[in-house]
Amino acid sequence: MTFFFYFFAILSILSAVCVISARNPVHAVLFLIFTFVNSAALFILLGAEFIAMMVLIVYIGAVAVLFLFVVMMLDIDYIRLHQGFAKHLTVGSILCVVFFLIISFVIRSSALNISNVINYNANNVKAIGNLLYTDYMYAFHLSGILLLVAIVGAIALTLQDKKKGIKRQNVIKQLTQSSSVKLVKAKFGKGVEWK
Repeated sequence: MTFFFYFFAILSILSAVCVISARNPVHAVLFLIFTFVNSAALFILLGAEFIAMMVLIVYIGAVAVLFLFVVMMLDIDYIRLHQGFAKHLTVGSILCVVFFLIISFVIRSSALNISNVINYNANNVKAIGNLLYTDYMYAFHLSGILLLVAIVGAIALTLQDKKKGIKRQNVIKQLTQSSSVKLVKAKFGKGVEWK
């Protein structure tokens, strides 16, 4: 179990480094997808299967594929993109070291008892549902209302008012209409009148 944890952790770190160091943006997005897959594997090893599936569905299925298509559709000038990289390398390196020192200080000085977290035997889906419907009930309902408003707004944008000059299909009128071919016996010497 420890071997798999270190294996996926090292792969996740290496692929994350490749995301920021890849010259081609398409390759960077592919490394980002690989990072998400490795982090999902780490969540599975930690026993958080629900979070792992959400990472796979939301991040890989939606966000990363969207990034991939956006990057492939854009016409990016790679030479101009990498001209300012060396100029900001020192500032970025200093910020990374400072961030790493702050995170390591917070982890060492935290009073979190990890043994209590590891020995927690409840199902993670049950624990998430328990939190959502007790402590975060109002936020959960508010997010549902926001999603409903977004869906109604998207539908309202697609339904336009009836404008002149736009031909629309009325399916009910077409289905209830009588046969369009009609045999008429016209009187001799007179034309056919259309109604």
